[in-house]
Amino acid sequence: MVHAPPRPPAGAPPVRINLYSDTQTRPTPAMLEAMTRAEVGDDQSGNDPTINALCDRMAALLGKEAAVFLPSGTMCNVIATLVHTRPGDEILAHETAHIINSEGGAHAALGGVQITGLAGPRGMFDAEAVRAAIRPRNRNAPPQTMLEVEQTSNHGGGAVWPKAQLDAVAAVAHEQGWATHMDGARLLNACVASGIPAAEMCAGFDTAWLDFTKGLGAPLGAVLCGSEEFIGHAWRWKQRLGGAMRQGGVCAAACLYALDHHVDRLAEDHMNAAALARGLKQIPGIEVTDPDTNLVYFDPRGAGFSPADLQTELRRQGILVSALAGKIRACTHLDVSSGMIEETLAAIRGIVAER
Repeated sequence: MVHAPPRPPAGAPPVRINLYSDTQTRPTPAMLEAMTRAEVGDDQSGNDPTINALCDRMAALLGKEAAVFLPSGTMCNVIATLVHTRPGDEILAHETAHIINSEGGAHAALGGVQITGLAGPRGMFDAEAVRAAIRPRNRNAPPQTMLEVEQTSNHGGGAVWPKAQLDAVAAVAHEQGWATHMDGARLLNACVASGIPAAEMCAGFDTAWLDFTKGLGAPLGAVLCGSEEFIGHAWRWKQRLGGAMRQGGVCAAACLYALDHHVDRLAEDHMNAAALARGLKQIPGIEVTDPDTNLVYFDPRGAGFSPADLQTELRRQGILVSALAGKIRACTHLDVSSGMIEETLAAIRGIVAER
């Protein structure tokens, strides 16, 4: 779990290199201009033309029948579980999944469901793990009704689920009559890294969503996709949870701009992440996990620093990273240049050399 950025140490300069998360991105001037020109209406009545255009485009992109625009990815996950499950049901997900660790217990609090975590390397489990978790269907066991995956896997280091593995776990779920849901917060990072189109990537999943506030750089918004019937039920939960907006097309315009201009450039983030990992490997004592996409996890303890200590030292130089689960996470995005990567590596080399 990534908590809010820590309070800066006394005398720390303003942040100049922000590797804390791709959620730290800010809309570009061109995106802001697109927002000011958005044609808007009333989202709650289904009459905002820009939101409707975004939903039509997203349904086509993910290969689903319909879509709904929501304020956040967490709301996408919560609504999906509320539609797919009933109180007392069980969901299967990876033990490091966002729905278990980073959504405030919403699925239990609002849906009355339990989530069982499956083990597997890099935030991914396989079909055998799913089969091993199948419960007997009797009154003593909770009904198992949903399987969830996270593409890419955040705590897996931004790992990309192989398409065959996704298909295999979804097939087991469908054999059991379960719904399948993909947390696609960084779905397009996976698509750009693998070359697999989004519709093909999530073909085995009944529902999927895309977050626009990470590498795509929009200030707000995520789109949840599924069947017409599912989206009809999702709209009721959107209303219940206060997610229905008025002139939300202002934000949907940013998302449309991102689809037009910020998808292919995700490859730059991946290259910057790879460059950061290569440089870190050359610093004695630092252990690095090779990144698939834009998340770089590394352990500085072999160089004599706890993650929190190195985080503090970097913050003293205006560089912000996150520290979690015994490692540091550095996240590349559209506000991080290749030059910033070199500056960060120079700063870490200097800090380690002074120890």
